[in-house]
Amino acid sequence: MNIPLLDGMRVIEGSAFVAAPSGGMTLAQLGAEVIRFDNIGGGIDYKRWPLTEAGESLYWTGLNKNKRSIAVNLREPQAQELLTELIADAGNFLTNFPARGWMSWETLQSRRADLNMVAITGNRDGTTAIDYTVNAAIGFPFVTGPVDAQGPVNNVLAAWDLICGQTAALAMLAADRHRLRAGVGSNMSIALFDVALAATAALGHIAEAEVLGTERQRFGNDLYGAYGTTFTTSDDVWIYAAGISPRQWRSLLEATDAAEAVEAIESQLGLDFADEGDRFGAREDVTTAIQRWVGAHTITEVGARFDELGVCWGRYQSFLELVNTDPRCSLHSELFRAVHQPDVGTYITPGSPIALGGLIPVEPAPAPRLGADTEPLLAELGLTAAEIGDLVDRGIVLVATPR
Repeated sequence: MNIPLLDGMRVIEGSAFVAAPSGGMTLAQLGAEVIRFDNIGGGIDYKRWPLTEAGESLYWTGLNKNKRSIAVNLREPQAQELLTELIADAGNFLTNFPARGWMSWETLQSRRADLNMVAITGNRDGTTAIDYTVNAAIGFPFVTGPVDAQGPVNNVLAAWDLICGQTAALAMLAADRHRLRAGVGSNMSIALFDVALAATAALGHIAEAEVLGTERQRFGNDLYGAYGTTFTTSDDVWIYAAGISPRQWRSLLEATDAAEAVEAIESQLGLDFADEGDRFGAREDVTTAIQRWVGAHTITEVGARFDELGVCWGRYQSFLELVNTDPRCSLHSELFRAVHQPDVGTYITPGSPIALGGLIPVEPAPAPRLGADTEPLLAELGLTAAEIGDLVDRGIVLVATPR
């Protein structure tokens, strides 16, 4: 019998934007029952771009797959009490809302002693920050972009948010295991800036600045400290090829008939290209030698040759090209399913990238309509149909109507 990995785990999520929703979705895609609560009418991320022509947010639906939804008037004490009861019943709470008042650890733990709570903040002191302000302060915009770029260049990928979401999911699983072993809950906080600092340090950037006292330069698309860069085929297709390991390096030179020319460069400069640093130092001359072959062949010819000889390479693609031409981003891949998203339509949706025996752990499901699960969740708390109807009439909760 195929039982999802996190079957039986229930998590209540109070969230907005990327970090917390992506953490909750990660747990949901592994089989946890994740219930997101929102204000009636949706939170501040409910209509975030990109939008369909009908005004539905593909951003919101993308981050909330496989979840359930309850919608309430968050300013109403009765709604807060209902959510408190829901959190206490679940025993696991993930949020990036301010952890104060009825959402504070002290208040919630008074209702369940072994509560697990993961609270995401911007900075460790509780002050606000988002991915883009964190990224501005962490150093990467000054090493991102073309060599001759003036001023900082931001990365459009919300990398810190996404890493923070995965960290939050890991924290929740660690807390769940600790409760299983020790019988106690955990009060955990994760600062987005701390996540960025930890990742930056892991890559050596902080030690580089402190120990070496050097300021990293911009190197454009060149792979720092090793060999990898951008090439253009004869039919003007951009590709990226790298030679990091000895095998990758040999394969790249063999595939591009550049071994002899590169050996001459190595001898002329008195370098040893078995050393990654020497390859990086001579990257411009090496790239010129390799580009001669790449620039004389079409993308079809380059791709066939590179694949035959095991070159580590990839083709630059726009989002449209990714969707329309790459079989890895299609129903040919075990990662994707065709899922019907209410109010949007049917399109391919990925499940968890973790594969169990080649299959995704839980079949991908659409994001819920706002308030789609309000009624059954309140019924689980013991409310009668009449009581739920009264809450709806008084604007305290929203029960979604089918479309």
